[in-house]
Amino acid sequence: MTDTIRTSESIRSSYERDGWFLSPEVLDEEVVARVTARVEAMGAQERPEVVYEEGTRTVRGIHGCHLFDDVCRRLVRLPALLGLAEEVLGEPVYVYQFKVNMKQPGEGAAWPWHQDFAFWSREDGMPADKAVNIAVLLDEVHEKNGPLRIIPGSHRQGLIEAEAEETHRGGGGNWRKHVSADLEHTVPDPRAEALAEESGTTLAMGPAGSLYAFHPTIVHSSSNNLSADRRALLLVTYNAVSNAPERLSRPEFLVSRDTTPLAAVATNTL
Repeated sequence: MTDTIRTSESIRSSYERDGWFLSPEVLDEEVVARVTARVEAMGAQERPEVVYEEGTRTVRGIHGCHLFDDVCRRLVRLPALLGLAEEVLGEPVYVYQFKVNMKQPGEGAAWPWHQDFAFWSREDGMPADKAVNIAVLLDEVHEKNGPLRIIPGSHRQGLIEAEAEETHRGGGGNWRKHVSADLEHTVPDPRAEALAEESGTTLAMGPAGSLYAFHPTIVHSSSNNLSADRRALLLVTYNAVSNAPERLSRPEFLVSRDTTPLAAVATNTL
């Protein structure tokens, strides 16, 4: 019991200090293969949850998969994901958002500097940043295929306010401006670059199955995929049950309505 408490405290301490945490656990190859197969099948379907790179039929993202796919529904309850979320937040959680960001070889476009909580707060009325992103690498991620670039400690800045014309780019409630390369809410480049100069940056890289946790207000971006390797990044956002948003105007596949606390399954298998 003492070792468990010490481990939990270490995880929370690292997460609170840096705004991100690389889990020592790696999902089994079979689990990754099953999830990847389901993601590829969903991406081939004509569904409102599937988003494409601008002006193409290249899949950029798939949203809300846990709402209609049994493999993804079980994935969010695996101890490796759910347990990590509960450890960093310290209370019961539910799935607020589920998405797979795809960067196809040579086609996957960059994401500008931003903070996820800007969308959750401004668009959904989430009261506080008591949520956590658990990222699952479905492919091996390296420098050239568009890894997440994180500025450690930037979450301690809180929500960064940009100039009105930069913060609100005229999306007018269009949720597609929240999932495209032309994001509605961004951190101005000069501010992000100053933070990066001060604190450095970390690339979320590793073999398929790697698990990262990162804070809702951490400043992050990613580059174009310049390689011949795909980069599929699955992201489950767990929100504290006590922190459910106040308004729900975006589609359910972007903002889950069910705030029932999740219970973990017994093992990290699908």
